Amino acid sequence: MNAPLKIDFVSDVACPWCAIGLASLEEALRRLEGQVQAELHFQPFELNPNMPPGGQDVTEHLAQKYGSTPEQQAAAREGIRQRGEALGFAFRREGRGRVWNTFNAHRLLHWAGLEGPVQQLALKKALLEAYHGRGEVMQDPEVLARAAEAAGLDGARAREILAGDEYASEVSQQESYYLDHGIHAVPSVIINGRHLIQGGQPPEAFEQALRQIAAGTPA
Repeated sequence: MNAPLKIDFVSDVACPWCAIGLASLEEALRRLEGQVQAELHFQPFELNPNMPPGGQDVTEHLAQKYGSTPEQQAAAREGIRQRGEALGFAFRREGRGRVWNTFNAHRLLHWAGLEGPVQQLALKKALLEAYHGRGEVMQDPEVLARAAEAAGLDGARAREILAGDEYASEVSQQESYYLDHGIHAVPSVIINGRHLIQGGQPPEAFEQALRQIAAGTPA
């Protein structure tokens, strides 16, 4: 078997399509088990880096940002819910209620990545489930610490990180790196530093691309 593919998954916890993209990618990797090896790394991207404490009502936020009506948003949420359900990810039917700043979630994810790819994946999934699955408050340090504990990480260490500014500069540098390299939408999946797949693609798209890249043919 060839060397493992390095997959950088650039995303934000606040992004529902990132939850769909990750579930699709994991399904593709399951289908390719025994044929393609991959190591997954989560890289930070903030959809709303200037979101103040307290967040913003999601309907108001989406109307301001995209000009969408409540009816359009409800239809989009239902489409996202159905896509998630087909992939085994449960979105709350009523959707997330508020949009939060996610910088501290990215600081914890950076720490988890230093612990190892398995731990980082577990924390990413725990955070996505806390926000999109249960509608929890992403700016609440206790919510973030409980997600770390659910991922098998040290809750006391997570709380210590959240109480200070550890990994803030590292996260900011990584965010700037991807913005400077043209990543302005998520999820963006970068394979071996060269191949870019964007959006919440279906498993078949990821499977085909991964198979081709692993075989050394153009994706």
